[in-house]
Amino acid sequence: MVLVSAQGDDARKPNLIIIFTDDQGYQDLGCFGSPDIKTPRIDQMAKEGMMLTDFYAQTVCGPSRAALMTGCYPFRNARRDKGEVPHPKLALAEITMAEVLKSAGYATGMVGKWDLAGHSQTKFDMNLRPGKQGFDESFWTPGSNDAFVNLLRDDQLIERKADLSTLTRRYTNEAIQFIDRHKEGPFFLYLAHTMPHTKLAVSTQFKGKSKAGLYGDVIEEIDHHVGRVLDHVKKSGLDENTYVVFTSDNGPWWVKKDHGGHAEPLRGEKCTTYEGGLRVPCVIRAPGNIKPGRQSSQLAATIDLLPTFAALAGAEVPTDRVIDGVDMSAFLHGEAKEKDRSFFFYQHKFLRAVRVGKWKLHVPHTQSHRQGLGKKWRVHMRPENRPFIEEVTLYDLESDVAESKNVASDHPEVVARLMKRIAHMRKDLGDGGYRGENARALGKDDYFGRGIEGK
Repeated sequence: MVLVSAQGDDARKPNLIIIFTDDQGYQDLGCFGSPDIKTPRIDQMAKEGMMLTDFYAQTVCGPSRAALMTGCYPFRNARRDKGEVPHPKLALAEITMAEVLKSAGYATGMVGKWDLAGHSQTKFDMNLRPGKQGFDESFWTPGSNDAFVNLLRDDQLIERKADLSTLTRRYTNEAIQFIDRHKEGPFFLYLAHTMPHTKLAVSTQFKGKSKAGLYGDVIEEIDHHVGRVLDHVKKSGLDENTYVVFTSDNGPWWVKKDHGGHAEPLRGEKCTTYEGGLRVPCVIRAPGNIKPGRQSSQLAATIDLLPTFAALAGAEVPTDRVIDGVDMSAFLHGEAKEKDRSFFFYQHKFLRAVRVGKWKLHVPHTQSHRQGLGKKWRVHMRPENRPFIEEVTLYDLESDVAESKNVASDHPEVVARLMKRIAHMRKDLGDGGYRGENARALGKDDYFGRGIEGK
């Protein structure tokens, strides 16, 4: 691990909070156009801060969390399981956001869904718990709430099969208590809600309140508790020195029907690499640092949060490995123009598309793309999004955000330019069964061993 500790007065460093929801669609906030889900607290957060309308995560839960924590495309990260498993057991040799911020004197806390030690409530690797990945304190559940949720505090199991309807409130209570313990700062809090991943559950206070059914009830309860966090930050006198990011891990889970969310006007859903699969709502609030009422279509992503937070904290990002994210702090502060950059769309290990500016290019599905998870995941998609792509497909997202008209034949020069970026990424990171030259070691005991021994 190569990190450089920051110098200076810790008291002046900003506090950093990420609120991460699960399977919440692009449209599932009032400020992002929901016609029937009311989210007054997050809407107000957007008015007081900034909305990023072209913000990307990853296609599914575990990879999305790996990307957030490491600033890298998930396929780049080393892991302690077979690469065919979609949800990674993140190797301890990886350097997380929490570890980067600890090097700069931050107290670090994790609350909620972890999903980086095994996608199971019972069969997970305790050696990969949050406390082994840079978090001083953790109140967490190992994976999703497909059937039930067990709760742990640090390395101790404290409750089996917790009442799902209490989780949003309990997570928020724990987050507020963490803020109280570390209000002298600086602190980093990662609050990862279990909801609105199914099974859906909501407290009596919010049951039946939304026009959007149970799913809407769940989102409106999350909104209420986001407000509690913001209120507590302000009450604690930390408002002017705290950045709060609200976003989601991937698009809505279409197969869950009324218990899934919405991504309109985007095409696609969870498990696809159309816009609705990876583009998620994002709101950032930082009074005194981010001008209120801003809205930007700057291409940005969860992989950018690690280098951005490192810059805000005066920390150094790892220098011994590729980090895919970029520092967006100057842009957020209005001190720099929008960045011209690429974003690559991976469906697990398959490179599906690239976006540069307004252009998005989908590559044809190869034979390997049509096997294994590439085939299996299609059941999670709307029927119209299931067909394999047979030819290079180019969309102008500025005029066609729904990805409905292939304009590749009209812009051969754009196709050629973007195909060069695809070729570079295949060499650098990989695609399908090929691991690129800068993908980190997969299954090498010496690499994993160094990470384990170092912690």
